Amino acid sequence: MATTVADYLLSRLGEWGVDKVFGFPGDGINGILAAFGKAGNQPKFIQARHEEMAAFEAVGYAKYGGRAAVCMATSGPGAIHLLNGLYDAKLDHVPVVAIVGQTARSAMGGSYQQEVDLLTLFKDVASDYVQMVTVPQQLPNVIDRAIRIAAAQQAPTAVIIPADVQELEYAAPTHEFKMVPSSVGVQWPDIQPDISAIRGAAQLLNEGSKVAILIGQGARGAATEVREVAELLGAGVAKALLGKDALPDDLPYVTGSIGLLGTRPSYEMMRDCDTLLTVGSSFPYTQFLPEPGQARGVQIDVDPKMIGLRYTNEFNIVADAATALRALIPHLARKQDRSWRENLESNISRWWETMHDEAMVSANPVNPMRLFAELSPRLPADAILSADSGSSANWYARQLKFRDGVRGSLSGNLATMGPGVPYAIGAKFAFPGRPAIAFAGDGAMQMNGLAELITVKHYWREWVDPRLVVAVLHNNDLNQVTWEMRAMGGVPAFRESQVLPDVDYAGFAESLGLQGLHVEDPDDVGPAWEKALAADRPTVLDVRTNPDIPPIPPHATFEQARKTAEAMVKSDDSAWGVVKEGVKTKIQEFLPHKEG
Repeated sequence: MATTVADYLLSRLGEWGVDKVFGFPGDGINGILAAFGKAGNQPKFIQARHEEMAAFEAVGYAKYGGRAAVCMATSGPGAIHLLNGLYDAKLDHVPVVAIVGQTARSAMGGSYQQEVDLLTLFKDVASDYVQMVTVPQQLPNVIDRAIRIAAAQQAPTAVIIPADVQELEYAAPTHEFKMVPSSVGVQWPDIQPDISAIRGAAQLLNEGSKVAILIGQGARGAATEVREVAELLGAGVAKALLGKDALPDDLPYVTGSIGLLGTRPSYEMMRDCDTLLTVGSSFPYTQFLPEPGQARGVQIDVDPKMIGLRYTNEFNIVADAATALRALIPHLARKQDRSWRENLESNISRWWETMHDEAMVSANPVNPMRLFAELSPRLPADAILSADSGSSANWYARQLKFRDGVRGSLSGNLATMGPGVPYAIGAKFAFPGRPAIAFAGDGAMQMNGLAELITVKHYWREWVDPRLVVAVLHNNDLNQVTWEMRAMGGVPAFRESQVLPDVDYAGFAESLGLQGLHVEDPDDVGPAWEKALAADRPTVLDVRTNPDIPPIPPHATFEQARKTAEAMVKSDDSAWGVVKEGVKTKIQEFLPHKEG
């Protein structure tokens, strides 16, 4: 039997080590689907419920697995559905290769069914590389470049293969004019820093008396070096949200997340520092960085396109984070005055006490913060977490105390709804022996999380560790937008857009043969986590939470919170609940804490 272009495609993916393809079928990729059948489903086709979910699952697989992932869709509407997940990959710098079908070449330009100009459609989201295969000899070079460029640029790429081309007999490129042979594999170098810049940066850091370090996902492989630099400089370390798992939260000098969803210690450290070292982060919200001219700056990033982007640094060093920090360390002098560090550690300790106290504030039915706070001490050492966009991202950022080895992510720069559950599915395929936990608001669950529970049902018995826990913040409100309307727009919640129909999420899980747990009593939250984490199957925690608990920004004062809440009394039908819960929550920052 002749080898088709589709057969060779799967073989070439296998040579690159691709063992999973996340997708949804359609006649625009029938030739490739047939090739999967002939190849014994190698690589394994993972069937999502929707192409957007396939893209999100590929993003999760790539984020947690640390390598390029592949998603696949049919022509026309299937290809269009991939876009949101691919934009998530683009904005968070994640390597994903999209392989999509197209109408037959003979029909192109004829206004044929499902004919969409896919090269134009993907030109922005896959701006680093998008190409259509029109003859068999073109295939190896296009696939190789798509994978290599995705990995090199940490970005999505796209390959379009018309339906008739998929079924052609494969022929390799020959040794002729305008033929382009290709090869598999790449050996990546450590990008070495400029030594004069390292010396200058070290002198700058040595001269600072109040050093702050900001790390992002680019520092994930440099935890040992970041620790050593922080210890030498007596610095605190704040984390951009995508870098939450880059350094453990139980280190006494880690101030936690930064930004609107961040912590008060991170906000105050940036407000008061005189020196800023940024490693592997392009954190965009500059109002949470030091004032212009307040601090002297050094940035280290492997991507020259992202260097010098957010702050007026004196040294912008393009290099691998760990390599640059190792070069920097011998030139740093240990600071003898530890008063800056001691003050930071005192503030951090108090903050964690405040977070615990806020989580324990009484609420009816459940304070959403408690759902996260009760998990922290119970987190398995090898857990992989995801959080959906919305209010769950607030509590993920502030309440979860990551220990060494715990992984976590969310949709950072796109901040799209819907990736929480598919991220966790992608994580389970990257690491089937590790437990995964997803936090999702009920809006995200109704948008697509419920459907992806069917994907969980379909595959969970293949996982070595069957635990995948989906914790649903069930408040029947699109809560993040409700709060944004109040806080940013100064207007009451528009109930017609904000109220959600009531759904039994645990009951839906049980109908699929998964474990479903209803939680309405705050004292049941901890035991529910223990039951979910001891289960022999995936679990949905359906937790009835109070929508009036405010996600108060770290820089808000008690007086500002009180006045904002009181201003709503005459116009918002939840105003009294907001006033009551907001005051009860914010006042925890000002009540006496335990000594030490």
